[in-house]
Amino acid sequence: MLILLALTAYFCILSGISRLVARRSSNETFFRGGCRSPWYMVAFGMVGASISAVTFVSVPGMVLTSSMAYLQLCMGFVLGYVAVAFVLLPVYYKLNQASIYSFLGERLGRSSHLSGAWFFLGSKLAGAALKFYVVCTVMQRMVMDSFGVPFVVTVLLLVLVIWLYTRRGGIRTLVFTDVFQTLCLFTALVLIIRAVLMDSGCESVSDAVGAIMADERSRVFVLDDWSSPWLLWKQLLSGLFIVVVMTGLDQDMMQKNLTCRTLHEAQKSMCIYGLAFLPANLLFLSLGILLAQLYGGSLPASGDDLLPLFVANSGVTVAVLFTIGIVSASFSSADSALTSLTTCYCVDISGKEGDESLRRRCHGAMCIAFALFILLCHAVNSKSLIDAIYTMVAYTYGPLLGLFAFALFTRRKADNRLVPFVCIASPLLSFAIDQAATHLFAYHFGYELLLLNGMLCYVGLRLTSHPPK
Repeated sequence: MLILLALTAYFCILSGISRLVARRSSNETFFRGGCRSPWYMVAFGMVGASISAVTFVSVPGMVLTSSMAYLQLCMGFVLGYVAVAFVLLPVYYKLNQASIYSFLGERLGRSSHLSGAWFFLGSKLAGAALKFYVVCTVMQRMVMDSFGVPFVVTVLLLVLVIWLYTRRGGIRTLVFTDVFQTLCLFTALVLIIRAVLMDSGCESVSDAVGAIMADERSRVFVLDDWSSPWLLWKQLLSGLFIVVVMTGLDQDMMQKNLTCRTLHEAQKSMCIYGLAFLPANLLFLSLGILLAQLYGGSLPASGDDLLPLFVANSGVTVAVLFTIGIVSASFSSADSALTSLTTCYCVDISGKEGDESLRRRCHGAMCIAFALFILLCHAVNSKSLIDAIYTMVAYTYGPLLGLFAFALFTRRKADNRLVPFVCIASPLLSFAIDQAATHLFAYHFGYELLLLNGMLCYVGLRLTSHPPK
């Protein structure tokens, strides 16, 4: 009951923020926030928006199989945020459009514009649903099962909450609600770490740091195994391109940055929250090591169960903190995803940016489709969720990487009749190469599969293009 009361208070605060911010809302504020968001609020809110419930559950458990090697990928993320800030943001601010995919239309043509928009639409809908599925599952187990509420109703209720506080203000509302949700997320994380320290008998923060550094699972760098997907150079390069694609070529992540007043402010926001991503994930991995030390020989079979195991064996206070933490992480990701999906359809696909009636209908339809995808995730749930998401991203975001690379770094004209076929063929060919490499050379592609996919799409576009007149 205490969890339910805490969540009710949480949702009421979100609703109150939405009502205050969304007065006199319009399509301009829904899509672009009026282009007057304070950069420091965008930066702080984006830290939480970049951390989903999947991160909250899966990253601590990664120490059981790969130690702290995930930090190598996070270092690559920092490089990626710098690249996005100084390569892509200037292009988008010069374009001055609500959607970043308008650049593909102006540079390559309508077919390329639609190809990029549709790939984003499908990728974001599936990826966001997979992430939000985590919080739906936790809510079901910790709250709804005790009231006899079926999983379908839980999903519909949570999606309804998101629709209620985003339907009017859109991206302008999210800039402010993300600040609140990021604050809740890190407060919950720090208090959970404190609870673990109390259970493990650590008397001070310095004792905890010493215990973490002495643990063999605190190893960060992998330099001696070229076939390992966790090799440092693979991780740095993959992290850089994952951010370029998942942030720089993603309407969801870029839409908030484009609400800043100037390009300079947007670049400051991007660099600061990019740097903050490294210590944020260090906290999650440190929590994982502390939990592994606490349980010793009684570790769960799956890393995803490590933090939930502690929550299940602790008091109601920890359960409330855990629930608030993953709800904050999930809602800050899901609400912006639904807003960007609505923007993408209204601006890129339908071309009716000023139609408020279409925007309201589209936003409702995206919420329904989102709920259906969550239920699909529930039916096919399998391995570690964070790996599943990044594997999917490598296939679905690769064509976006190829399209933008071709548009930015060449002056050739694309054959718009063939662009959709090239974008579909590149992930299929990437999958075939991945399978062949595994069977013939025992080489396992990791996150670098994204690079292969993008390169194949780029080469395909290059071969089917013609010189500018």
